Amino acid sequence: MFTLALDTASRTGGVALLSEREIVGEITFRTDANHAEILLPAIEYLLSLCRIQVRDIDLLAFTSGPGSFTGVRIGASTVKGLALDGSKQVAAVSTLEALAWNVSPCGIDICPMLDARKNEIYTGLYRTGPDGFPEVKETERVTEPASFISRLAGEVIFLGDGVRVSENIIRNLCRAKVRFAPGHLQFVRASAVGLLGIEKFLRGQTEDIITLTPRYLRLSQAEEVRRNRFGRSE
Repeated sequence: MFTLALDTASRTGGVALLSEREIVGEITFRTDANHAEILLPAIEYLLSLCRIQVRDIDLLAFTSGPGSFTGVRIGASTVKGLALDGSKQVAAVSTLEALAWNVSPCGIDICPMLDARKNEIYTGLYRTGPDGFPEVKETERVTEPASFISRLAGEVIFLGDGVRVSENIIRNLCRAKVRFAPGHLQFVRASAVGLLGIEKFLRGQTEDIITLTPRYLRLSQAEEVRRNRFGRSE
């Protein structure tokens, strides 16, 4: 079984090709350009390197959020386009779960963080389960960092681009024993998205591309403006 995995939910992006659970190839990119300009050429290049055709792909896995509204939409629309022929299964993977995978398995709590801007972060808390996969300990949320971090206890490892904007708060307010993941583990790997997607597929947790919707956790700026206008008109 061939799996094509995509990540477009944050500042970095990537594509990976897996045969069963073996990583055949992976491309990671970080650029100021829109992910839409890079994603399809990256997919084409990776598949050509690995001598695989789109028709050979059995499973599509992608980060369905939380993350950049534009990035998540690009990933979802690309997967829908590739799956239109009906021959491919689709697995939606949490961006935070994929990030937590970078330091799993480990025996302590894992706190992935993504910069949500507006002085907020996307975050949650995970613990490695008996099968080696991250299990949710605190559900995903968008939140102001201090209120979440100040409640943590025990021993916690932090990772993700949200750590950069929250590091002082973590050091000053966190009651837990704090660890920070090294730099090369601070971004989502498309190969992790693929491995988690395969696990979801094996558990029967696949998506209908007609009803598939990204997981944003909050309204976009345009939606907030519309809601505020509607509220003032009542």
